[in-house]
Amino acid sequence: MKNLLLTIALVFGVIFTSNAQDTDTKSKSTAGIKGGYNLAAVSYDGEGETGQRSGFHVGVFGESYLSNVVALQLELLYSQQGYQLENNNSTFTQKLNYINMPLVLKIYPVSNFYLEAGPQLGFAISHKETYDSNFNLFDTEQEFDPNNIDYGANFGAGIKTDSGVSLGVRYHLGLGDIYDDGEPKNRVWQFSVAFGF
Repeated sequence: MKNLLLTIALVFGVIFTSNAQDTDTKSKSTAGIKGGYNLAAVSYDGEGETGQRSGFHVGVFGESYLSNVVALQLELLYSQQGYQLENNNSTFTQKLNYINMPLVLKIYPVSNFYLEAGPQLGFAISHKETYDSNFNLFDTEQEFDPNNIDYGANFGAGIKTDSGVSLGVRYHLGLGDIYDDGEPKNRVWQFSVAFGF
């Protein structure tokens, strides 16, 4: 855990102390907070997706401009993921919570609109699977052991105002298996609002 925190601090430090940027570019670099709504599902065996689970994400980010139209953004987010299945008046819910570290390259084709893409590394911090049969005798709570590390790629777009407020949408395409059986992979839509300082 100490190595992870040290790595995060080092990456943030490198991003914000880079001397390769001109004065105008440096003045646009920001750090801030972001959060929003998650719509999460899981893909099994590459054959379609499960039902979706609603959740949220919240965390911090640092955005550093490499030029007037290109920026690099590192984030540290708490994210609620998983999925939900409904069948014959019963509901199965998988709750998976992660600490995610997305690193995205942002392109600004116009000053207030951006496109983004990049990798993400995630660490599972809690999990619970519940089955609600609508008949208390058969309700269960059972914990499985998901893989501790998840990884994938993010793709998105958004609008950033001159005051530093951003509205964005992002799709996370999980590439790592959540469990060892069935090749389940995370699929998450994120709708965010961010405030830069």
